[in-house]
Amino acid sequence: LILLFYLVFYGFLAGMFTLTMWVMLQTLDENVPRHQDRVANPGLVIRPHASEISFNRSDPTNYNQYIEQLHDLLQHYNDSLQERNDLCLVGEYTEQDDELTKKVCQFKRSTLRQCSGLPDTSFGYADGKPCVIIKMNRVIGLKPRGDPYINCTAKRDSPLQMQYFPSEGRLDKMFFPYYGKKAHV
Repeated sequence: LILLFYLVFYGFLAGMFTLTMWVMLQTLDENVPRHQDRVANPGLVIRPHASEISFNRSDPTNYNQYIEQLHDLLQHYNDSLQERNDLCLVGEYTEQDDELTKKVCQFKRSTLRQCSGLPDTSFGYADGKPCVIIKMNRVIGLKPRGDPYINCTAKRDSPLQMQYFPSEGRLDKMFFPYYGKKAHV
C-alpha cells in the first residue's frame, strides 16, 4: 500500500513538472531570446584569437596560426558566396519586420582590401604590418544611433599607425537590425 502511495505521489510530481515545462516552452519564441537586457552594447571579437599577438616576420611558422585563423573567419565572406545575398541600400537600416524570412546584406571580403587576404595571403604579417579583424557580436534588434564606428587605441607611449577597412572604422547601417540566425536566410 505504501509503494502504491509513493508511485502515485512521484507520478503526480513528474506530471506536474512536465506540465509546467511544457507551458513555459510554449511562451518562448525560438527566433528571439526572451531576455536581452544584459547586452545593451554589443561585444567585440578580435581575430586572430590571442591574448597578445607577437611574431617574428622573418619566420613564417611563427605567424601561420594567425593567418589560418583569419582565412577560416573570412572564407564565409568570399565574394562568390556573398553574391547570393541582397544588395542593400548604403546608409539605411534594412528593416524587415513584416517579412517572414529575412534577407542578409552582402559583405564582400574584398571590401577589406589589404586585410582581405586576397592580394596578400599573409595578411601583412610577412611585412610586419599585421591585420587584426574586429567582428561585432550579433544583438537581435540593435539599431545604433548615429553612424556606428570602431576606434582603436594602443596602450603604449609612442603612437601606432592604423588603417581601417572599411575606411575610418565605419559600420554601415545596412547591416542592422539583426533578426536572429533562424530568421535570416
